[in-house]
Amino acid sequence: MTSIDPSYYLANQNQGREVSNNLGKEEFLKILMTQLQNQDPLDPMKDKEFISQMTTFSSLEQMMNMSKSIDSLVKNQTVSPVIQYSHLIGKTVSYYRIDEETGKVAEPKEIVSNEVKAISQQEGYAVLELDNDSKIYTDEVLRINNPSEE
Repeated sequence: MTSIDPSYYLANQNQGREVSNNLGKEEFLKILMTQLQNQDPLDPMKDKEFISQMTTFSSLEQMMNMSKSIDSLVKNQTVSPVIQYSHLIGKTVSYYRIDEETGKVAEPKEIVSNEVKAISQQEGYAVLELDNDSKIYTDEVLRINNPSEE
């Protein structure tokens, strides 16, 4: 007579499993397939219930895809300040002269004009690097001119 290997007893099986509150589309399809395989052939699942479940699943999948698309769009819309203000390179900007010691507008107020040579970024803000080796933030600009307009 053959004997049963004790490692196959339920008491000896690993009872640990990972608990997850997320029901993904793979799990949903497994449940749906199990439900279809185990239905009573004399009383099959009503068509309305089946169609309702499939519609709900389809809507959920479309919403998830739309959410991913919107996330991707938002990430692509974020433009660095350097790119955003790069069109100013070669243009002449006018701004109030800044006192180098205080970092504030110098008194008496004097408007200075210089050509933008480069754009850099500092703490998330665009900084215009001018031909006189000074740097100003874009919110300090009073006027923008093409060099030929001066």
